[in-house]
Amino acid sequence: MTEKVIALAADHAGYTMKNMLRDQLAEEGFEVLDLGTNASDSVDYPDYAGLLADSILQGRAGRGVLVCGSGIGISIAANRHKGIRAALCHDETLARLSRQHNDANVLVLGARTTGEEVAKACLQTFMSTEFDGGRHQKRIDKLG
Repeated sequence: MTEKVIALAADHAGYTMKNMLRDQLAEEGFEVLDLGTNASDSVDYPDYAGLLADSILQGRAGRGVLVCGSGIGISIAANRHKGIRAALCHDETLARLSRQHNDANVLVLGARTTGEEVAKACLQTFMSTEFDGGRHQKRIDKLG
């Protein structure tokens, strides 16, 4: 059941936050597919966005979480993959709306721009919020 499998990836700037979020997901009963990075050595965020996108598109995970320094670069890289709707969120409201209105399947956080408690709250909200469908579905369909 891929809905309970959450892919997680980060570049070097997001490594510490990724590990914190991994632990939170596990505590909440999700199976975590940790795609790295597994150290603070410099790596390229597009590589990790691609690994995560592939895991969702291939059905190995239902949703994903990406972390880089600002969240901007890794969200751009993820959204280049057809079928990925990665939302950079800075608070719980954005996390909720990204799911309700946009059916986002990837939460993106900036490790250098988002505090630890806010990141945890965004993750919990993102994972517990369902897509509203209805009038929003036709917009999602236009994304391809």
